[in-house]
Amino acid sequence: MRNNAEEIVLNGLGVSHGIAMGPAYLVQIEHPQAPHYALAAGQAEAEKARLDHAVIQAQREILVLKEKSADLPIEAAEEIILLLEAHLAMLSGSRLIRGAQEKILRDNINAESAVAREVDIIAGQFSQLKDPYIAARSEDVRNVGYRLVRILMNVPYLSLNDVPPGGIVLALEITPAETALLDPRRFAGIATVHGGVTGHTAVVARSMGLPAVLGIDQASLESLHHGALAIVDGIGGKLVLNPSLATKRLYEQKLQDLRQDKTALNKLTQMPAVTTDGAEIVLRANLEMPRELENLQASGADGIGLFRTEFMFMNRDTVPSEEEQFEAIVEVVRAMKGAPVTFRTLDIGGDKMIRSLGAHLSAAANPALGLRAIRLSLKEPHLLETQFRAILRAGYFGPVRILLPMVTVATEVEHARRILKKCHAELKKEKASLADTLPPLGTMIEIPAAALSADSLAAVSDFFALGTNDLIQYTVAIDRGNDQVASLFNPLNPAVLRLMEFSIQAGLRAGIPVSICGEMAADPKYTALLVGLGIREMSLGFASLPRIKQRIRVLSLARSEEHARYVLDQYDPDRIIQIVHTFRP
Repeated sequence: MRNNAEEIVLNGLGVSHGIAMGPAYLVQIEHPQAPHYALAAGQAEAEKARLDHAVIQAQREILVLKEKSADLPIEAAEEIILLLEAHLAMLSGSRLIRGAQEKILRDNINAESAVAREVDIIAGQFSQLKDPYIAARSEDVRNVGYRLVRILMNVPYLSLNDVPPGGIVLALEITPAETALLDPRRFAGIATVHGGVTGHTAVVARSMGLPAVLGIDQASLESLHHGALAIVDGIGGKLVLNPSLATKRLYEQKLQDLRQDKTALNKLTQMPAVTTDGAEIVLRANLEMPRELENLQASGADGIGLFRTEFMFMNRDTVPSEEEQFEAIVEVVRAMKGAPVTFRTLDIGGDKMIRSLGAHLSAAANPALGLRAIRLSLKEPHLLETQFRAILRAGYFGPVRILLPMVTVATEVEHARRILKKCHAELKKEKASLADTLPPLGTMIEIPAAALSADSLAAVSDFFALGTNDLIQYTVAIDRGNDQVASLFNPLNPAVLRLMEFSIQAGLRAGIPVSICGEMAADPKYTALLVGLGIREMSLGFASLPRIKQRIRVLSLARSEEHARYVLDQYDPDRIIQIVHTFRP
């Protein structure tokens, strides 16, 4: 990449509040496209030698990765080293290399094209096999092929782990599995070409307090020189490359203002989230993984309202055992020291495809509408039983709740409850340490069918949690992770608001708690509306919690209820947006 000192401002979606300034690095996550061309006469042997040289370089890269893997926890290191050894084997006289060499000599084509064609043939044959394990190996073949093509094209590789501390990550996209590597202690901020406001990358960035801008222009990234100064403006939705001295000074002042603002917000940590007329709102935190616990304590959260359990299944080839899940879950329960923790059962599918569950998930034309979440858990009950047993055992050390994702009908909740009771009875027979009573079993309202049948769901649920991210997506038919339509993703669509109201009222009539754990809870613009609709519990990223508490403490419940009624009387989305965005307590 060339070094260009001229300031470049890229507009995008500011998805995580904050500003970051530091050296930027373009992470090579998306694979390069192999060029295809015929060789000049007499060049085939030289081209084959170029491929042989690339193979040697690829072997060296993998050996370095093996050496780095030794520093990982033992189980993770063993799995990764086995995978890397398999990749090394593919680079040592395997069918892949022999086939590519033959294509260069026989078809007189360039090495990149030869590798890509051979990869397609082998991977295609693997994927047709009925054995899920063997079929999954096609991905290994593709990864080895991508590495060779990248080396042949002389494209520098940079992974998330290669970005130095304090660096800004720029990428075409970051997959759900890769978000597990986004450590706020290492990275200053992130910016990607793909992604929307409520996509997984945005959710993780907000939960970690990592400034982020998504949906930036891809072509302009070619102007970046690795290590050049960049600014991520998660408030204004801008990425500034090679900022001028004036721009740098402007953002240094903004950073100072943000630090002062944060100091003021931190003073609210121990204060209650109560409206001016005495309505108490419970504020809990959403967590993606245990490492976020150290920052949770300072947020003033009243427990954890949504702990996503998918992290235990990511970046591994096998499903975690009951003991592995128990150890991860009990760490969270103990850390909360008596504050309640709500564990959502496995929500795999849609935008979260994980290789450890490859044997249970087949390719689908539309994964978001396929086998996922509670559907997968009930189809493969051993997955749910293992999770239930781990959570029940952890519940001995502190209060826990269980939340079922993607529920559509009451029978799914009843089926899950029977499995929960069965697991509890079995553990009692095994003399395991357990709490005296079963933990509350709740339902996520995130599908229109669930919202419309909320009365029947309330009759079999101990609590509701509104997952507005998916509720909006399924109601308005907008893929929240698709940057081409992300701007059309509107939480204030009248249909969405009516489904929310219907669900909240059903829960209140049944006398069960109703919380909101979607991204609407983290935006101060919506706080008055949510309180006015009847929400008294919110779960959000801990980084957003102080700002929401600040908003609640200046609200009047009476004014909020009046505001909600006025909004629900509207039918024009633009008018609703204007009303909500201009509301003053």
